[in-house]
Amino acid sequence: MADNIFDQKIIDNCVRCGLCLASCPTYVVKGVETSSPRGRISILNAVNKGNLHLMDAGVVSQIYECLDCRACEAVCPSGVQYGKLVESARDLIEKERAPRYSLQVRLIRAIALRGLFFRRWLFVAFAFLMLLYQRSGLQWLARKSGILKLLRLAAMEEMLPHIDFPFVRPGQKGWQAQGVEKHKVALFAGCIMSTAFSGIDSATGRVLAKNGTTVEVPKEQWCCGALQIHSGDTAGAQDLARRNIAAFEQSDTEYVIINAAGCGAALKEYDHLLHDDPEWRERAITFSRKVRDVSEYLAETGFTPPTANLDLEVTYQEPCHLAHAQRITSQPRRLLKAIPGLRLKEMEDSSLCCGSAGVYNLLNPTIANELVDRKLNNALATGAEVLCTANPGCHIQLEAGLKRQKKSMKVRHIVQLLDEAYRKEEN
Repeated sequence: MADNIFDQKIIDNCVRCGLCLASCPTYVVKGVETSSPRGRISILNAVNKGNLHLMDAGVVSQIYECLDCRACEAVCPSGVQYGKLVESARDLIEKERAPRYSLQVRLIRAIALRGLFFRRWLFVAFAFLMLLYQRSGLQWLARKSGILKLLRLAAMEEMLPHIDFPFVRPGQKGWQAQGVEKHKVALFAGCIMSTAFSGIDSATGRVLAKNGTTVEVPKEQWCCGALQIHSGDTAGAQDLARRNIAAFEQSDTEYVIINAAGCGAALKEYDHLLHDDPEWRERAITFSRKVRDVSEYLAETGFTPPTANLDLEVTYQEPCHLAHAQRITSQPRRLLKAIPGLRLKEMEDSSLCCGSAGVYNLLNPTIANELVDRKLNNALATGAEVLCTANPGCHIQLEAGLKRQKKSMKVRHIVQLLDEAYRKEEN
């Protein structure tokens, strides 16, 4: 493998100050230098210098132990683009080892990365089967019978979120602005958000409409490609990016609105993802500039606070890809504080990763469980009734952790609380 396979300029920007250590979840858990951003940058520098090989077991292990939460980037005084290094390393690792994968691994990756997340009909069919599984009594039977433990599926099944219905469908009728139309936007419905969390997509549409915004749901849109990016399938992510850009180019709207932190971070980086594609580079830049998280949009364009009272104590957990990748921290809190009767109680280490990170919680359960337990202990210590977040992966991880701890705290998205307050005032 050639020297300098990683961008040496990014590596050299690291001055080894160590400010990233306290923000890195794997370093917080393990306390080992190699499990920190600084340590991993040193490893990749050694690969560039030829002192280590990228495919050495220890190198691969460290690259995939990283949650890619980007917390280090948010505190780095030198602006080191650590996420680009990790994602580049994963892409190269996958290209190297893909030919050596067993048939079983190839099949799983094909079904997940290039099947479910590429073909909407297949994902919707799977979501509908999970809906039937939950509501028909099969889930209760499977759990009581012990078959899930026998098949070693219990841990994975516990991560299955409650499936909302009806689903949000790209191309469906959107939401018309109430009163004077101030803006017209396009909703990025997403894959898991439009199915398992379709209630949040619908709440987003209603909240935006309440604030003078007409919402379209463009046809032909689909998965953002974040899972592919984090799994080293850059080509797959690029294919999805082109598909989504083309879909939203058909919509004459000012903004693309997203309610999932991980998806928003991916969409805002399409310009980087397609930077080397001359046909799509400018189109990607135009698209990414229009993307706004729903909390960012409402705070930026002005919103009307609800008048109905929600007598709730709420604590907020910051999704990594909202707080660190997008640097959106004050806007969600501003929206929550605007709800009459809602009392926001800050938790300790609200921005430390909860351990979800896509499928990280399935592949690295020990670290993931320690992180979510740490997060939940901090949340429960506030005495709040509701744990608020803004990302589906976090939502699933937090709910699963609360269930494992047998706690009654509820997990809600910001727009769900806003929607509840708005609907209450209408009644």
